[in-house]
Amino acid sequence: MASLGWLTPRKRSATARSVLAGEAAAEAARKNSQELQALEPLEPLEPEAAEKPEEPEFPVVGDEQAAAFFDLDNTVMQGAAIFHFGRGLYKRKFFNSQDLARFAWAQAWFRLAGVEDPEHMQEARDSALSIVKGHRVSELMSIGEEIYDEYMADRIWPGTRALAQAHLDAGQKVWLVTAAPVETATIIARRLGLTGALGTVAESVDGVYTGKLVGELLHGPAKAEAVRALAAAEGLELERCAAYSDSHNDIPMLSLVGHPYAVNPDTKLRRHARDREWRLRDYRTGRKAAKVGIPAAVGVGALVGGAAAAAALHRRAIRD
Repeated sequence: MASLGWLTPRKRSATARSVLAGEAAAEAARKNSQELQALEPLEPLEPEAAEKPEEPEFPVVGDEQAAAFFDLDNTVMQGAAIFHFGRGLYKRKFFNSQDLARFAWAQAWFRLAGVEDPEHMQEARDSALSIVKGHRVSELMSIGEEIYDEYMADRIWPGTRALAQAHLDAGQKVWLVTAAPVETATIIARRLGLTGALGTVAESVDGVYTGKLVGELLHGPAKAEAVRALAAAEGLELERCAAYSDSHNDIPMLSLVGHPYAVNPDTKLRRHARDREWRLRDYRTGRKAAKVGIPAAVGVGALVGGAAAAAALHRRAIRD
């Protein structure tokens, strides 16, 4: 596998595919963030819509070696971005109701059992990748902009968004970290005025999706690999960084940083956070937040990612 020069040597507990997925996500994120800096956010944060962070002493203003990493689903946004993206593709007849039911079954199993069944995951991944195979990256990007307006814009948690804004106001970079396609994640980051996004990277050649992933879904250990790789590339000190998530699956990512937060946490993460005295934030009102992500979080999520930077990394890995 190719080795990127800016990565620091370490013992790796993740699989080779997790490492490849993380490194591909970091490379794509850095490329996309450069493009985002030239654009104005389409949806600036309105003061009256934001809640003030509960700990004004953090983050530290002017600490350029610190950054913040935010999980997306049920942390920044109610429900799963991949599900909303899947709804948009279904509406545009990218796949049929039989495909949708298959995605739903795979994700429902994951949600209810609390474990990833390899057979279900593989079936959903393969079906989802076949949907976008042959489509142009630019086409899915354009559709993603429309889908954000249709299904996502009104589902952003004001409290979490305010936390992200506090890091931006302190002069720090803020990154989304999600299993959603990197293009979809980058659209959301741009709309919220964030630095960029780490997401699942799918291979493309000459701007057309091949139907293959670079590595695997950016999920669990792969998220931690992506954060580690990006921190090395950006010259960040992870001990100074913050990370936010709702899911116990993100414990590897949260454990990397010096300031982990459990936001709208599931039961396992809440218990883990309390045991380790991590900060807790819950912006849900009255009842447990709905897990809207059933039909597509492992399905359509593997779809749309990475474009040129990722494809180049994949080819380099094969050569080496």
